[in-house]
Amino acid sequence: MGEMRLSTPLEPASASLRSGTGPALAARLQPRTRLILGIVLAAMAIFLLWWLFGSGTSRPHTPPPPPVIVAEATEKPVTVYEHTMGTVVANATVQVTARVQGEMVAAGFKEGDIVHKGQLLFQLDPRPFTAALAEARAALARDEAQRISAERDAKRYTALYAQGAISAQQRDQTVANAKALAASVAADKAAIETAQLNLDYAQIRAPIDGKTGPILVQPGNQVVANAANPLVVLTQVQPVKVSFHLPQDDLPRIQKRIGSPTFTATITAHGASAQSVSAVVDFVDNEVSDQTGTIELRATYPNKDNRLVPGQLVDVSLALEELPPSVVVPHDAVNIGPDGRYVYVVTADGKAEMRAVTVLYDDGTQAAVKGDVKAGDHVITEGQLRVLPGQPVTLHNGNRKAAASENESERRTKDGP
Repeated sequence: MGEMRLSTPLEPASASLRSGTGPALAARLQPRTRLILGIVLAAMAIFLLWWLFGSGTSRPHTPPPPPVIVAEATEKPVTVYEHTMGTVVANATVQVTARVQGEMVAAGFKEGDIVHKGQLLFQLDPRPFTAALAEARAALARDEAQRISAERDAKRYTALYAQGAISAQQRDQTVANAKALAASVAADKAAIETAQLNLDYAQIRAPIDGKTGPILVQPGNQVVANAANPLVVLTQVQPVKVSFHLPQDDLPRIQKRIGSPTFTATITAHGASAQSVSAVVDFVDNEVSDQTGTIELRATYPNKDNRLVPGQLVDVSLALEELPPSVVVPHDAVNIGPDGRYVYVVTADGKAEMRAVTVLYDDGTQAAVKGDVKAGDHVITEGQLRVLPGQPVTLHNGNRKAAASENESERRTKDGP
């Protein structure tokens, strides 16, 4: 008997797979192969990154020495200055008023003129005062004649009383009348002096040298004696004083120098073309302000050129003390740390050393210091923030822009983009 063979549905598929002729199955395997390859490549990339950046065997990055700018410390005498603001003050200010009442008929100056003591400022109508003076003189002449007659009568009555010709009462009345007339004459003389003063007061004159302000009462107006409102304000501008205040800590230095002709203040007015002038300090207040902790000083300036005007704000510089020769470094070289002030000194082998200092005086540009710093040392003035004590630094004194650019570039590298 021949063999009977059964066929199953799987046989065509197995045949197709063995012969490689299954296009549908190949289409299903292609995306899966891509996915597997992608996973393998991603794993390799992660391993490579870990090996480059995360491996503990990689060498640490050593930053280059930070670039700095240095300056040389010097030794020289130092003058201690104080700088402050001041105000120009008039040496004297007078409010000119009338002493008598009358009509103002004329002004003897122009507003803003410089006048001198005794110069005529205003003229009041003198006629009432001239008449009063003439009346007082006439009264004096009358009473003087009566006094002479009464004195003669007193002498005669005294002689008659001695002879017993008249009574004592008659004699006493005659003598009293003579004395009363003598008193009237004295009163008349005083009245003449008063009338003469009133006539003089009709001419209002400058009591001091100074500069006039605006005329506050114009000619033609009636003025009263000792009015509350002045006719004009007169301000003395030659000389003037400059008032300024200094901290009470400076008081010992001030007291040592006050009274010396060399104790002068340098005064500079505000403005592009302003020039400095010197003025002798001749006044120190008798108390320290309990509100500000400062004391007032004043310096007198002749002001012959009318350079300063009362009320003007000025800059004041005052030399208080001369220090012995001291080590001087730039202001920017001094740093403040938790233990006080210090400077970085670059040693001969190019390393930075931190050295503590005490600041004796700092004017904002240079500082006089005391400590482990000597003349000739090179102190760091720029780039201190990235300096570590005992570590090397790179000097860039020849090119400040290059140092600044290098500092900025390294900062960006450290901080990241």
